[in-house]
Order: sequence, then structure tokens, then C-alpha cells
Amino acid sequence: MALKLSEKGQHEVTRILARYPEEQSAMMPLLHLIQEDKGFISITDQLELAKLLRVPPMKVRGVVEFYTMFRGEKCGKYLIQVCHTLSCAILGAHTVVDVIRQKLGIDIGGTTKDGMFTLMKVECLGSCGTAPVMQINDDYYENLTEEKIIEILDSLK
Repeated sequence: MALKLSEKGQHEVTRILARYPEEQSAMMPLLHLIQEDKGFISITDQLELAKLLRVPPMKVRGVVEFYTMFRGEKCGKYLIQVCHTLSCAILGAHTVVDVIRQKLGIDIGGTTKDGMFTLMKVECLGSCGTAPVMQINDDYYENLTEEKIIEILDSLK
């Protein structure tokens, strides 16, 4: 196997592949595994996964690029994703981004010098009724206000 993962990760690859009669059906769980094991999914990992699943590399790349939960680059311990589509934009996504940028001293796509936070703008997070919303790693934060954002960021340091 060409995927370079921890020993635990290697065992998990075998277990995941055994659950799917067609290898390519295991793409999503394997991408989750790679990201969990390494923190992000590098181009090399994407190429190796394509070989393993016997699919064109662009098929894997397309999945990594499409889903906001997958990271193609190394990022901070906390990945902050701010929704900027219509509901969030109308209800203050720009303010959310500005507060985070000012508090952390980074811009969109940037990571703090200590490697703790990375800030991204993303498409719909599916929480339009509670806009504006941001996701930090796997947790959603909704109905954001400036005070709430600062409180959340301070709790993560």
C-alpha cells in the first residue's frame, strides 16, 4: 500500500476497504482517515489514494476541493470557516470576518504565527436560519455577535 499513514491508520485502511465491494466507494472514509492521521490531505496523498482506488487523480482532487471539511493544505490547530453566502452575508458575515481578522491578526487564508488558527471563508455551512455562522474544526457557532466571537476565540487559546 502506498498511503503513508501511522500504523493505526494503515490498519484502518484495510478495514475500510474491506467494507466496500468497489474500492472507489471508500474514497470519503479514506479521505477522512488521511486527514485525521496527518491533519490535511496533501497532493501526494491524493495521488496515492487515486492509485489505491484505481480512479483518476482528478476525481480525488475534486472531492477534496469540493467539500469544505477536507483540507488540502496544512492549517492551524483550529480551522475557522466563516460562511459568506447570502443569509450569512446579509446578517453580518463580513463583521464576523473583520472581528476574527482583528483579534487574531491574520487575513483570509492566513494562519497565526503560533500555528493555532487558520481563517477561511467558505460557501454555505447549511445553517441559514442561525446566520451568521462559523465552523471551528467540527463545531458550529451560530447567531454570532462580536462579543460571542471574541469569547469563543478566547476560550480556544
